[in-house]
Amino acid sequence: MLKRVTLLWTVLRGDALQLWAALRHPGSPGWLKLGTGLLALYVLSPIDLVPDFIPFVGAIDDIVLVPLAIRWMLKRLPPHIAAAAAARRR
Repeated sequence: MLKRVTLLWTVLRGDALQLWAALRHPGSPGWLKLGTGLLALYVLSPIDLVPDFIPFVGAIDDIVLVPLAIRWMLKRLPPHIAAAAAARRR
């Protein structure tokens, strides 16, 4: 279990760094900035798809949806921005 959490953290951290680099790119599209802002609002908002007071299931939506949303946005980047962000991430 700990190994899976560590792997998930490594992937999420790498994707988050790549997303940050893509946001800082001068040619980053407006939808990326909007999507990232909406994702940040979702993470910080007390309103969730599944309420957090449900013991185990409440945190699962944040743990699953946020990395999926980040990955989805990164896959839709223009190739030159994705390449620049991946190079800057390393």
